[in-house]
Amino acid sequence: MALGILFLFASFVGLFFLFPLAIILLLIGVLLGLKPGGILRTEQVMDSWGLLIENGQGKADEVFQDTENFINETKAPSLRMNRKKMAPGFIRGALGVQRDFLAVQNRMSIRLDPYQIYIAVRDYGNNLDVSWYLTFRPTFMQSIMSLIPFMSITPLSISDIDLFDQQDLTAYTTNCHHCLLKAVEKQMLAFNQDITKIDRKSRGFLGIS
Repeated sequence: MALGILFLFASFVGLFFLFPLAIILLLIGVLLGLKPGGILRTEQVMDSWGLLIENGQGKADEVFQDTENFINETKAPSLRMNRKKMAPGFIRGALGVQRDFLAVQNRMSIRLDPYQIYIAVRDYGNNLDVSWYLTFRPTFMQSIMSLIPFMSITPLSISDIDLFDQQDLTAYTTNCHHCLLKAVEKQMLAFNQDITKIDRKSRGFLGIS
């Protein structure tokens, strides 16, 4: 009897402390969902590529648009694209430190949803800085579900997705990479620059070219 009362009391105390925490986490999730753009952290990047187009200042919008057009022309299945502003952290984002990205997401499988590609094009002095980043960014709800045993359908690493998903991830990333390369080559040729000097290999676990 006494033991039962003790457990009952402990459960009420637990609910007293956990309920406010749950409310706080829920509010954070809602705020993050409503906030335009998002946070792009270094630890989320799994693969990347980039270069500078000499004297390419002012051509960012053209490269963004050409890349989007080339991706659409490939008719790759289940892709979603949109332009958004990203920040490197909550504090710097709140201070207005943001940059433009073309976000590409593969919606073919819910297990591939967290793998998103962010394409960045910006002026850097007289040059044009062009890059992409393959990130692993599960949603707030997917992160919560991953904490529940036997309930998570979100992969925690590349080893958690099966062979077919790995094939789709590689194809999706390679497709975006090649389309951005075409947009870069188009600009470089317009400037009479040598496109054979482009280092096409990405720096990460995929190492695509």
